[in-house]
Amino acid sequence: MGSPLRVLHVVVNMNRGGAETLIMNLYRNIDRTKVQFDFLTCKEGVFDSEILEMGGKIHRISYVTEVGHSGYVEELDMFFKEHSSYQIVHSHLDKMSGLVLRAAKKADVPVRIAHSHNTQSEGGAGAKFYKWLVGQQIKRSATHLFACSNAASEWLFGNQADKAHLIKNGIEFEKFQFSFYIRNQVRAELQLNNDTLVLGHVGRFCEQKNHMFLLETFAEIHKRVPDSKLVLVGDGPLKGKIKDKIRNLNLQHAVLVLGVRDDIPLLLQAFDAFLFPSFHEGLPVTLIEAQGAGLPCYISETITEEVDMGNGLVRFLPITNMKVWVEQILDSENTQLARNVSHAAFTLKGYDIRKTAQDTERSYITLGGKTG
Repeated sequence: MGSPLRVLHVVVNMNRGGAETLIMNLYRNIDRTKVQFDFLTCKEGVFDSEILEMGGKIHRISYVTEVGHSGYVEELDMFFKEHSSYQIVHSHLDKMSGLVLRAAKKADVPVRIAHSHNTQSEGGAGAKFYKWLVGQQIKRSATHLFACSNAASEWLFGNQADKAHLIKNGIEFEKFQFSFYIRNQVRAELQLNNDTLVLGHVGRFCEQKNHMFLLETFAEIHKRVPDSKLVLVGDGPLKGKIKDKIRNLNLQHAVLVLGVRDDIPLLLQAFDAFLFPSFHEGLPVTLIEAQGAGLPCYISETITEEVDMGNGLVRFLPITNMKVWVEQILDSENTQLARNVSHAAFTLKGYDIRKTAQDTERSYITLGGKTG
């Protein structure tokens, strides 16, 4: 057998964001004798060592915020000139994929995939205008369009959205199945009592995730249920502001900030409910994981209904009304839901990562014109 087809994935870094988690889930479940993943990144990430162990290569260039537009374009052009052997470039940078795929097209890379993972750009007005501008290159430079949801496809690809191939943010279901033993073990490690109401959130510490609303909501819940804790998993640019908010609300004793973790399937077992009040999302894999763990999920009504696996666990709530969140969460606090959910519902809706990986592997091999 010949060498595997090497697919270049382009991301900012390989930390535990939604897109990065999907890529790693695919990577772990594809046949790596046929398809290998390499990465073009701008910063170190928590998955780097695992990528290297699985045979992937990690290339690094500067990001646009470090070297400016012309410097970034120059580094992209130089990279593709020096790495002309790639047949497939798969970019996960939303609108910034325009610059990546423009450089790949210039270097005659035959297959250039733009993958939408969101429904809105981050940043202020200036940053959003810049991203809109460079995003125009996608139509001219991409050969294939992928998206995590219909909503994400419509946002990034506009009138070409119907041409996009949907790759569901699947999970390894058995890793998330509820276990009382694991629940009690993790609570003991986190010094949480078995009877404490534990609310959880997993996500990057950035504006999009709406942590300020989350903390204010929890402050109201904590007043009414003193034996309650909020667990925040993640890191990011707003970490300092989030910690200040925790102090201002006098919640230092009630909020656990755990940072980036690689044991999410275990941590979810310790939660009683999952809160996710984001301003916008593509289709968050963390919500699929939370449902896999049988957790009631209270989420922003701005998030696509495609995320609901139909198991009665998801409630869509308005982020303009904190009182509704408090009442809904407390109303169900005394309702003990069975935490075991059916694998079939996830498979039926296309969220079994093994099936997703098989389909994606076949797509790459077809697009790359070889079987290894």
